[in-house]
Amino acid sequence: MSLLEKRKDFVKSYVKKNQEKQMKLIIAELSERLFISERTIYNIINQ
Repeated sequence: MSLLEKRKDFVKSYVKKNQEKQMKLIIAELSERLFISERTIYNIINQ
């Protein structure tokens, strides 16, 4: 499994686990945690 696939799986599972939070907060947390831009995270979620 490539790093990109692992990152994609992590983002999607993190979003599922934190569904009760607002999406904006989830994106900010992921951005801090993974050191990637919010736009990149939105692109991963929308794939």
